[in-house]
Amino acid sequence: MPGNADRGARAISSRNVVEGAARAPHRAMYKAMGLRDEDIARPFVGVSHTGNEATPCNMHLGRLAQSARAGVSGAGATPREFATIAVSDGIAMGHEGMKSSLVSREVIADSIELMVRAHQYDALVGIAGCDKSLPGTMMAMARLDVPSVFVYGGTIMPGILDERKLTIQDVYEAVGAHSAGALSSGSLKEIEDSACPGAGSCGGMFTANTMATISEAIGIALPGSASPPAEGGARERACEEAGAACVALLGSGTRPRDILTFEAFENAIAALNAVGGSTNAILHLLALAAEAGVSLSYGDFERIRKRTPHIADMKPGGSHVMLDLDAVGGVPYVLKCLLERNLLNGGCLTVTGRTMAQNLEAVRTGADQAVVMDRGAPIHPSGTAVILRGTLAPEGAVVKTSGVRITEFSGRARTFDREELAFEAVSRGEVREGDVVVIRYEGPRGGPGMREMLAVTAAIAGQGLGERVAMVTDGRFSGATRGFMVGHAAPEAFVGGNIALVRDGDPISISVERGTIDVGVSEGELAARRESWRPPEPNYESGALAKYASLVGSAARGAVTRPARRGP
Repeated sequence: MPGNADRGARAISSRNVVEGAARAPHRAMYKAMGLRDEDIARPFVGVSHTGNEATPCNMHLGRLAQSARAGVSGAGATPREFATIAVSDGIAMGHEGMKSSLVSREVIADSIELMVRAHQYDALVGIAGCDKSLPGTMMAMARLDVPSVFVYGGTIMPGILDERKLTIQDVYEAVGAHSAGALSSGSLKEIEDSACPGAGSCGGMFTANTMATISEAIGIALPGSASPPAEGGARERACEEAGAACVALLGSGTRPRDILTFEAFENAIAALNAVGGSTNAILHLLALAAEAGVSLSYGDFERIRKRTPHIADMKPGGSHVMLDLDAVGGVPYVLKCLLERNLLNGGCLTVTGRTMAQNLEAVRTGADQAVVMDRGAPIHPSGTAVILRGTLAPEGAVVKTSGVRITEFSGRARTFDREELAFEAVSRGEVREGDVVVIRYEGPRGGPGMREMLAVTAAIAGQGLGERVAMVTDGRFSGATRGFMVGHAAPEAFVGGNIALVRDGDPISISVERGTIDVGVSEGELAARRESWRPPEPNYESGALAKYASLVGSAARGAVTRPARRGP
């Protein structure tokens, strides 16, 4: 089987663990946990979740796992629940803790893999709620290639203040407005107290909701499961249905790699652009494709982006939150709009056992609503997740254009060798109109962990400089980021990429229309600077972050880790 292609590996099956006289000790341990002979005779389905008290995104997932367990049991299999870690991007943001965020994606995938391999579970339901836990769970499914269904933990309800819907983005931008003297401490406290009313992932089309959208578009999640809120009967039903669907896949023999085809990834990229989703999805789709054995490149992202209209008016660039999308039909509504425009591969197999087109047969578009622009002109004629290349990022960089009115920017570089230095400069009012803020040594290896820069970008936006200042980094951006912000610049500074050679005052030009990002310095001057450049000392020399830095590759290839023997 594809997911167990390593030499000497045996197909994963719970029967390896529980059948025969030699497995009496194993069965005894299961009986200690309350299983009967008839339970042990059934297939074992792992029910993984990332529940914890680190973040509201995940605090309810242990409860949702019980619904998934009920679905598995009702369909005739035996559920085995286990949990793995998840890092809160919102709480890790703006300090050293954010370096652990992207690393957690790999740890989540690795830990799920190890649990399934160690106990030989026949199938997997994966429940995830925070940014990296979604791709981490899906990556494990592709790697293991046992019948699997992904289910999202659900979006948070929007906060309400003065009849305005709030998300965590508003709190970060309020910090910027407060530092600029445009918002009082009392008003900041009101926003802080109102923005996050309960369980669930950040409410806009930020990274978690983007990856949830993609889980449906790529076919690994049940139709309609991405948009219902975290708290409520619809979310519990989605989990129970996922459990039953997983057992059905076990019966049919359908595996993740039957679903995660190249055409399915094309559908995912189309959905990403149609909803104006997070640039993190580019990184995660490249990583998921690597696990699925699918060849995916930046060229594929650009080809599909150019033909896909941006049709969903979602925060941070637009007006609506995931709850609003759910009210008009959820992700299936968006997918049906794309299918009707011949922008979706309708023949792709999904976890329902049916094709994407068959799943969408009953969906009707053309409703009287203001969330999805399916009647008349789209918000943008082409997608919003743009790949740039040029002398500043020869391997590529990414920028999200939803909510940004400008497509060109030229200015002078203001260089910072770590995120905190840039944030302090912005907070002191030292970043001014026309600057291109360059934050480097924050890439996959250099950070390590490719920190998100929401604290900096929100401070810039909160000061009213979102389109008067540009930013370039070899790190990442939150899905809540808005403004003319370019991330994932590769090669990164730590390995000697050109972003390491930029000096204060260098002219930098960025063009979305041309897909370019260049530093106005001659090749000869760059070569001379490279001669005198020396790599910095690693920020970590032991532990998980050092291990990650020694194994991780370029952001242009998904920042995935590979065993050293396999090369970059």
